Amino acid sequence: MVEAYWNSSLDWNPSPIVALATSVDQSQVAAAREDGSVEIWLVSPGSVGWHCQLTIHGNPNSRVSSLVWCHSGSRNPPSGRLFSSSIDGSVSEWDLFDLKQKVVLDSIGVSIWQMAAAPYNEACVIQHELQHVGNGYLNDKSNDAEDEASETSENEDDDSVELHEVSVVENPHLAMGCDDGCVRVYIITNSDELTYNKSLPRVSGRVLSVTWSPDATMIYAGSSDGFIRCWDAKLAHEIYRITVGLGGLGSGLELCIWSLLALRCGTLVSGDSNGSVQFWDSQHGTLLQAHSLHKGDVNALAASPSHNRVFSAGSDGQVILYKLSSSDDNSSKGVKKWVYVSHVRVHTHDIRALTVAVPISQEDQLADERDEIIHCKEKSADKKAKRIRRKEKPISFSYHKWAHLGVPMLLSAGDDTKLFAYSVQEFTKFKPHDVCPAPQRVAMQLVHDAGVNEMPLLLAQASYWLDILCVHTKSGSVTNMGSRSHGALATTDLLVRVKSKASRKIICSTISASGSLFAYSDHAKPSLFELKRAHGRSGWTVTKRQLPKKLPFAHSMVFSCDSSRLMIAAYDRRIYVVDVGSSELVHTFTPCCEEHDEEMPPSEPPITRMYTSSDGQWLAAINCFGDVHIFNLEIQRQHWFISRMDGASVTAGGFPPQNNNVLIIATSSNRVYAFDVEAKKLGDWSIKHTLVLPRRYQEFPGEVIGLSFPISASSSTVIIYSARAMCLIDFGLPVDQEDESDLINSQDSVIIKKLQNSPINGCLKHVVRTFSAPVHRHIFGT
Repeated sequence: MVEAYWNSSLDWNPSPIVALATSVDQSQVAAAREDGSVEIWLVSPGSVGWHCQLTIHGNPNSRVSSLVWCHSGSRNPPSGRLFSSSIDGSVSEWDLFDLKQKVVLDSIGVSIWQMAAAPYNEACVIQHELQHVGNGYLNDKSNDAEDEASETSENEDDDSVELHEVSVVENPHLAMGCDDGCVRVYIITNSDELTYNKSLPRVSGRVLSVTWSPDATMIYAGSSDGFIRCWDAKLAHEIYRITVGLGGLGSGLELCIWSLLALRCGTLVSGDSNGSVQFWDSQHGTLLQAHSLHKGDVNALAASPSHNRVFSAGSDGQVILYKLSSSDDNSSKGVKKWVYVSHVRVHTHDIRALTVAVPISQEDQLADERDEIIHCKEKSADKKAKRIRRKEKPISFSYHKWAHLGVPMLLSAGDDTKLFAYSVQEFTKFKPHDVCPAPQRVAMQLVHDAGVNEMPLLLAQASYWLDILCVHTKSGSVTNMGSRSHGALATTDLLVRVKSKASRKIICSTISASGSLFAYSDHAKPSLFELKRAHGRSGWTVTKRQLPKKLPFAHSMVFSCDSSRLMIAAYDRRIYVVDVGSSELVHTFTPCCEEHDEEMPPSEPPITRMYTSSDGQWLAAINCFGDVHIFNLEIQRQHWFISRMDGASVTAGGFPPQNNNVLIIATSSNRVYAFDVEAKKLGDWSIKHTLVLPRRYQEFPGEVIGLSFPISASSSTVIIYSARAMCLIDFGLPVDQEDESDLINSQDSVIIKKLQNSPINGCLKHVVRTFSAPVHRHIFGT
């Protein structure tokens, strides 16, 4: 029986999200946080399959003001190139392959409030093809035709993709709204710097928002003086200006235009500091409709792919839907109006950003494809036994088919650090999905039997320091977390706190199995420390150990089980093996796809996760896209390369102590794989069961964030956990394929325990209380 312990002594301070942007191929969303980091999320339809693919730690002193993803040509990934502007007036590009921030435009001397990329296409048409996207890389196009798709395309609410003509732009253009009242236009080239193109005439007030017309011939700019100006993008002269304020009459006070959105139907949408969302005729600048439903500033606007639905969000925490519909009045037959539909409020604080993405996933296969793969794997493993088939189910519009159709998803984020997803087409029917229930969770590592004090030690990584804590467990259940208990209470004593040099942000850390050694890396270099009990005193001392000179900073670090070696996965895409005793570099691995490529310069993505076997023979190194490299530490050579499984990222992994030749990994598609490392093949359990796990695991709540193996040598179980649930898989039991019920206890090999009243929810509520107060809402009677 697994006993859970709960502790709330760790510092957890997630950072607000200030900007969102969707990739060119619609498969990824970038989220910029106030602490300078950028997260890349894989988008999924519905509530299953969301995954934070990677995190890039940028300059914490340069606050991001906006994000934009631009077309990049054939030489770059289909997701495009990601740029950010900062309040200090600089522009950076985020390298998703080398995981680093590159400044492509030094500070222009004034703050940049917002950036917008001009519509771009090489063939004069924008066509969003329904392609299978695996982990940010395009795979083979699906030829399957869905009857449901053709039926919904006849509906006026359809968000299927159409062809739209736009003008050709040889190089992508960026328009920047600046604090000095200018709109500056730069050209994105293949070099590492932006090329200046032109500046529009300076106006009074700050330019707070900017957007391009769909045909890239005009630039719309909203400023703090209450005006929206329409500029000719080529000639740089003003075509017209709009006086904003309800009805275009002005407000009498300073009015800030925080957001602008240009639609293909010829409508310009604005959101301002009065809480108004107004729809304008973009050709003449006349008002079409105005809505004043927000109780605070309107900070963000977004549109569905078909541009017949518009969403607004602001400082009151609301997301409001407006829909383009025909007028019922006979006198105005054929006139389209933007009408209010509904609103949702799940954020506790200001919403800073909105974006729409269209997930097209190959991770959830249809039944026919799944059976075919099972048959192929059984045949390759020479399994002649007749496999058990699942019961045939009636044809329905299931989640698995939905995942292939590209259902648009709306995402919102803001000061409460949370990221929520909504169905664009079914905004009023489904509740928003909490994509990130534990934002920027504290990185932790537990040592069960530390040799330094024969007590469990916990390494907790904060932004600028490491804490080493001693863990004490107490019997009895915790009853103050709601109606359900959460196991026994665990208390901690802080042994030492090690702060990073010059307050540099810590990227990764690790602690040895003995608890006597620990290490971390910031953006400058890795550092190694030794923990000892002070002689004659009850305290502890920390001694810094030497590492080889000129080691690059790391994305991941891990000790061997005997604590004799430290493996460092560096930003230069190499893995350095350091002998801790002699402080010498023992070997350098270069991850590669083929054995003969090991002597070649690094060409694979950086390694972000590493796991070692308890016998010290194997090292599993996993990059951010899900490829697995297996190294033999005894002969110091790469042993095996495992390409990403079904195009999914690896979310957790490890070697069970009972069998050092088995590697278990969990993927973002909610699948579990067991590999026979020595034989270089998929394990027998995975051949039989990976693709037929019960639905309650396929729809496992939340993103898998870790694996835990029992200490017992006779156990064949592994605990897979997320922020919402824990799953116990017994590899010694058969999978009950027919059971689709949501049972907590069963004789199946998969047992799931949902954490409906998870302590994380209570901890996050406590953290949110420390944030600045949201917009004041008037309460009746006060």
